[in-house]
Amino acid sequence: MIKVKLVTNILRANEDMASRNREIFREKGSKVVNLISSPGAGKTTLLETTIRTLKNHLTIGVIEGDLMTTRDGERIAALEVPVVQINTRGGCHLDANMVHKALTELPSGKLDLIFIENVGNLVCPSAFDLGEDKKVVILSVTEGSDKPAKYPTTFEGAAACLLNKIDLLPYTNFNLREFYEDLKTIKPDLPVFEVSALTGQGMEAWYGWLTTIDVTGEPSPCRT
Repeated sequence: MIKVKLVTNILRANEDMASRNREIFREKGSKVVNLISSPGAGKTTLLETTIRTLKNHLTIGVIEGDLMTTRDGERIAALEVPVVQINTRGGCHLDANMVHKALTELPSGKLDLIFIENVGNLVCPSAFDLGEDKKVVILSVTEGSDKPAKYPTTFEGAAACLLNKIDLLPYTNFNLREFYEDLKTIKPDLPVFEVSALTGQGMEAWYGWLTTIDVTGEPSPCRT
């Protein structure tokens, strides 16, 4: 009984801080996208390609989540956009309080678009609202087509799915039919973009989707 109450309180405290983050994002005029994937799906490469393409048109900031290193943050910083690194020291996800502290390190002026690169994990990040406008899940064809069936809550809570490394599809056993059939049972209206962040294939549709994000001030769906 005590244990259940503790978990409830933790999630409630996170939701309160996420609401405060959302207010700050609105004040800054920023759209915020929380990127979720398993390790190795290509989140950082996707961010690099996206930033290179859009940074002359939009002001962009990045909050980088990582267990222990600053390597991904250093890659993003090399693109000359503001980036704040959060090391969770073994924690499997970012929470709203971590993001709140990171916000104080971002530039005080307007940022059109803020990306949060969550810790590589397809389970825990989906349960924690960070104050973002949209969660986006990234899956690579090298991981296997069964991920939506294995991690349905992550796909239910996402506003879009990027199927990355699509250029490698002929060299894998990824089953596109099975992938789409599973998604249809989980979230039939989920937009899916087949992309290669490395070659740029399919990325224009992703950039177009980013411009359609509706800033409602409402929490993005979380699943526990």
